[in-house]
Amino acid sequence: MKPKSFVGMRCSIAGALELIGDRWALLIIRDLSLGLSRYDDLRASTGIPAATLAARLKHLSASDIVERVRYQERPPRDEYRLTPKGRDLWKVSVALREWGDRWDASGFGQPAIEMVDRETGRPLVLALVDAETREAVPRDRVRLRAGPGADDTVRRLLERSTGANS
Repeated sequence: MKPKSFVGMRCSIAGALELIGDRWALLIIRDLSLGLSRYDDLRASTGIPAATLAARLKHLSASDIVERVRYQERPPRDEYRLTPKGRDLWKVSVALREWGDRWDASGFGQPAIEMVDRETGRPLVLALVDAETREAVPRDRVRLRAGPGADDTVRRLLERSTGANS
């Protein structure tokens, strides 16, 4: 059964999920972010079935998240690279990794990968920052408000949610 499409829903999260596709796609994006680029390497890293990988790469290409680039003419061989749009998904991957580490989503008790500052070696965490001052903002100061693309449904949702003001 094909899942319901989120096309037309006034929600950036729903739109992003529509463009990304599914959980396999996120693992492909993860591996491309880590430097893998060849079909066989992506397949070996994820354990994804060949037909599924081909379909996900096609979908990610159509969504302008991944591009297919010829690296050899004879015989013809292509590799896959993240587009600027795809590279911008790194924050999503970091957020999922941090959540998974905190709640031991893998079930192995310890993180497999840590993100550290290249110069100091100290651990890094994803944070919300004030766009003007570039200072971190704690969660208890965050509030949601209707944006320029909001419709009445979004405004009602925000009115009902805790701590949200228009």
